[in-house]
Amino acid sequence: MHVNGKRWISRVLSAGIGVAVPTALALAPLGCPTRTPEPSAQFANRQRIDRPIDASTLDATQRDVTVSVPDAAAVAQRRWSTTEFARASLPVLDVHTHVDVMATRTVLSLFDQRGIHTAINLSAGWAGAGLEEALEQQRASGGRIRPFCTLPWRATTDARFVPESVRILERCRALGVRGLKIPKVLGLGARDLDGSRLRVDAARLDPIFAAVERLGMVVLIHSGDPKAFFDAPTPMNERWEELQAHPSWSFYGPEFPSFAEMMSEFERRVLRHRRVVFIGAHFGNDAEEPERVARLLEQAPRYHIDTSARVPEFGRHPSAQMRAFFERWQDRIVFGTDLGLGEDMGEWMLGSQGSERTTQSDVDRYFTATWRYYEGTDPEWQNPTPIQGRWNIHPIALPRAILAKVYGGNAARLLGIPWPPAQ
Repeated sequence: MHVNGKRWISRVLSAGIGVAVPTALALAPLGCPTRTPEPSAQFANRQRIDRPIDASTLDATQRDVTVSVPDAAAVAQRRWSTTEFARASLPVLDVHTHVDVMATRTVLSLFDQRGIHTAINLSAGWAGAGLEEALEQQRASGGRIRPFCTLPWRATTDARFVPESVRILERCRALGVRGLKIPKVLGLGARDLDGSRLRVDAARLDPIFAAVERLGMVVLIHSGDPKAFFDAPTPMNERWEELQAHPSWSFYGPEFPSFAEMMSEFERRVLRHRRVVFIGAHFGNDAEEPERVARLLEQAPRYHIDTSARVPEFGRHPSAQMRAFFERWQDRIVFGTDLGLGEDMGEWMLGSQGSERTTQSDVDRYFTATWRYYEGTDPEWQNPTPIQGRWNIHPIALPRAILAKVYGGNAARLLGIPWPPAQ
């Protein structure tokens, strides 16, 4: 997730920098001053949630969506519609969100309007660093918002980082957490004992993944970023508009690895731990190359991918190509959005944002285009996040049986969540 430019997320980040971990493990600088790691869910001035929220009091949209083949005139007329495909046609389990623990009611209202039943909060920290509040949110939401834990990546220059991380994972699992989120700071910012870049496949980290396997946890891992972020940030860059709004998102320069290096490290990590269930974030971290993503899926039978924040990328490929991909890997794809949600809609992150505040029309466009990609039959549709590129995407009209797996069934199976949810 991109975390710059939104105040509530910034509060999460700044609050998490100085958190102490068990046995007073020192938190070391990342050595990457223009990057900040994923939020640790330490929200300033937070209050505890004292009682469960009654979901029946929330605003829910019950309209069922029927996918049909429209004629060209109807397509043109509805191109900017905010009602058609405003809600997913089947219940959704979103494995990739970042949710403020103080915004439970607001978030559940949005989810009800858009068809998201359950979501995984990847910004929950660890025990003593935000996880308890996230678990309270899970209780208050009736299990609809569930946390993954993370690790203190600012402490990687400390020799105690790995054993303390193992203890953190054991505590998280004892509290009922089913997964670990690894942000892109591993490989792009975290430092090794000697101050060099800590590689994604560094052997020093192997005990962490051995613990994950022993504890039966899932690893959702984000390595790298869109390829354009590794290219020169000039007007020739296809993400120039986005990089102008967020110049720190550029990973171009000798201080950073190349995109190819990042992907090779990531793939070696996955293949080294064949008994671990990995979820490659953002369409396997390489939405531009579905063929490469498919090769790793072939090589690693327990490997899965999420779709978060990459519809604009894999949606650029021809409909027939991507429909065939989803059909081939229908049991190994899980749905994600990368939504960043707090109380203030103006600060929401919808995959990526510019400098302007988020509006209701932005929210409508994002969800309409997202559901339309998976369910629609139009030749093309504007991508959900135009700042990522002013190109169109090509909907794939997935069969209902495959849609049910991608929208929720696959993730529910991996995480032991009853599915489909009771109405």
